[in-house]
Amino acid sequence: MTTTTPAPPSAAVIRRALAEFKLPSYDDQVLQIQQYIEILLKWNEKISLTSIRDPLEMLYRHFCESMFASVAVSVEKGRLADVGSGAGFPGLPLKMIQPNLRVFLVESNIKKATFLAEVIRELGLKDAQVLVRRYEELHEEIAPLDYVCSRALGEFPSFLKWAGSEQIGAKQVILWIGARDLPEIRRIGNWEWREPIQVPHSLQRLLLVGTKKVLFASRGDDVPRGTADSD
Repeated sequence: MTTTTPAPPSAAVIRRALAEFKLPSYDDQVLQIQQYIEILLKWNEKISLTSIRDPLEMLYRHFCESMFASVAVSVEKGRLADVGSGAGFPGLPLKMIQPNLRVFLVESNIKKATFLAEVIRELGLKDAQVLVRRYEELHEEIAPLDYVCSRALGEFPSFLKWAGSEQIGAKQVILWIGARDLPEIRRIGNWEWREPIQVPHSLQRLLLVGTKKVLFASRGDDVPRGTADSD
């Protein structure tokens, strides 16, 4: 018995969902979302990319929640790394809504990385690159970064230490977290955390933005350390 792959949501449904998240809905962006969902539905039958099978839930949970970061953070341009990208969330939806971003998708699973490369090719996305590595193995090859984001990675102490290291030099981190993770993250030093933003249509999921603390040298030296950029 063969199963029929469900169709992506209509353009009208996508526009309505984006509006609920206070997001714009340009024609090319709506078409890209439809194409992406269609590819994801087909690939998800072969390899485990997401536990969500319903196209409408994919739209809200994966695309709208990922793009929602553009409402909270000014990410019109710059260099962004999506660590533990999986099926491409949040990195690729952020690239779709902010085309001037230079996006690195860090994914150690070869099958998932192959899927990401296929999405980038099919959607015609420029300045988007898949790195088949663990994030701990990456240093100068992706630095400097303006933003590092993660949606389901965990490993907060080691991840934030890596993001804030001199080799990576990330200016901001953007995290999609559960409410239960908030106390642990706030105890981690070297980052100034904004007040968490509740993700629309969710009681437990939060968007958390951190900015790297500026450390000053001792003895009255007013030259900041730890976040200096080299030209």
